[in-house]
Amino acid sequence: MIGHWGCVVVETNETIAQKKQRAKKILAGLRTLYPEADCALTHRNPLQLLVATILSAQSTDETVNKVTPELFRRLKTARALADVPREELEQLIHSTGFFHQKAKSIQGACRKIAEEFDGRVPDSMDELVTLPGVARKTANVVLGTAFGKNEGIEVDTHVGRLATRLELTWSSKDSKDAVKIERDLMEIIPRESWTFLGHALIRHGRRVCSARKPACGRCSLAKHCPTADIGETGRRTP
Repeated sequence: MIGHWGCVVVETNETIAQKKQRAKKILAGLRTLYPEADCALTHRNPLQLLVATILSAQSTDETVNKVTPELFRRLKTARALADVPREELEQLIHSTGFFHQKAKSIQGACRKIAEEFDGRVPDSMDELVTLPGVARKTANVVLGTAFGKNEGIEVDTHVGRLATRLELTWSSKDSKDAVKIERDLMEIIPRESWTFLGHALIRHGRRVCSARKPACGRCSLAKHCPTADIGETGRRTP
């Protein structure tokens, strides 16, 4: 069965215990490949990372990293970001796309940070997801990268695609179901590796296991991947 993002979904009878053992080998392989895997969004503090993560939706890290230096040079605090005229903020972030909604989310989140959290980005999942425009994915990035807290696993398009191809998710038949995929990954991946896994899978998805032309022939994880031949056989969406 072929799922979203060119993912081949293969029905197996692998037990959870067997998945954990295979996941352990995959994790070891990722640590060898990407020992320094980290968030690609340029930032100096939790607030900058929060804003950059909001901007990264439907955009690329490269585009966001071109926008944020000037943005943060002009607007250094949550209060400054909340109070800047909306049109000025939209102009600064225009190239990231969907700038109307992103500006609204950034200002809503920053206003709440300024008024309810004394200008500091909260460091708990429960508080972060109360901020406008912040759901679990963004909260996981901020908590794991800025605060060193493994509260969950970031599931973006790359992580969803690779988790499905590697068959590290089983409750989801849809590789875009981030909630189920995250839940499955959290069950088989040690908590201390949750943040690293997200960063490493994103890198591997960009460099090797792409959506349309996965380079299975040069993938060092292929021996642990049940769908390792899709790059050669073309069993993916056109």
